[in-house]
Amino acid sequence: MDIGDLKKRIFIDLTKVKDLAELEQFRIKYLGRKGEITFVLKSLKDLSIAKRKKLGTEANQFKKEIESKIENLKSQLIKQETKTKEREKKIDITAPGIRIVHGHLHPLTHIMRKIEDIFQSMGFRIIEGPDIETEYYNFDALNIPQDHPARDAWDTFWLKTKPQRLLLRTHTSPMQVRFMEKNNPPFRIIVPGRVFRYESTDASHFYNFYQLEGLMVDTHISIANFKAVVEEFLKKLFGEEIETRMRPSYYPFVEPGFDIEMKYLSSDWLEIMGAGMVHPNVFKSVGYVPGNWQGFAFGIGIDRIAMLKYKINDIRLLYSSDLHFLNQF
Repeated sequence: MDIGDLKKRIFIDLTKVKDLAELEQFRIKYLGRKGEITFVLKSLKDLSIAKRKKLGTEANQFKKEIESKIENLKSQLIKQETKTKEREKKIDITAPGIRIVHGHLHPLTHIMRKIEDIFQSMGFRIIEGPDIETEYYNFDALNIPQDHPARDAWDTFWLKTKPQRLLLRTHTSPMQVRFMEKNNPPFRIIVPGRVFRYESTDASHFYNFYQLEGLMVDTHISIANFKAVVEEFLKKLFGEEIETRMRPSYYPFVEPGFDIEMKYLSSDWLEIMGAGMVHPNVFKSVGYVPGNWQGFAFGIGIDRIAMLKYKINDIRLLYSSDLHFLNQF
């Protein structure tokens, strides 16, 4: 067993180590469980006592020497790698900058702001109302008593409250009553906000969506006034090339009631809002004398307008938080 030759070979190999990974391979090769120095130490038991003493002492000293050299070299390599990383981190002021990605508005926010701007330009005030409503404001004051069949058209989320029955509002129309209770005509307002319906979801239906209520009350308000307002609004939002039409419909809180349909570009006729002249019973519920005032009210589905404006074919995309979809806007 020639330790001298092993020493020479180890020192030569040590000079070839260039980084921490190679140093670890060197340590395993010579000092690991199956390393060459470890093998020498294990083989001492087969030698005579005299040789074991001599070679054992020499081998242990050499092992400590190699361990010390490995630790010293390890410290040097760590310092070297740290300096290299620091150099790489230095900012090159001549290099082109990396563009910062900014956040952007949701498509529903875009369309809501456009709609609000248009109505404000026509003298409408923006009013907000609560998401949680009472049965009185959501139904009773809007000419929809408990036994009225029209209640079935609103799939309601009822809250477990007593004694007052509360619900998630099914439309923004309750704010008609809330506003008229505290304000005298003439006025014109819009009420944007979330509404909730207990129904199955599909490409055109969702349990939570956005609606915008409109209300205008004065001494001489007619369907002609409403027609002028809604046509002006739609042309400002979609462009002059649109076509609109009114079709008779029924809503308990207006009389007469009608639906507004629109043809946009090459699309078919699409219903975009329900409307009508404010029902006398609604005026009575807020203390107005029906003969003294007239007004029109309308409700627009914001999600439907956004889908039409941005050519979105599934309402669920608006609530998916899918960045592949949202980054298009």
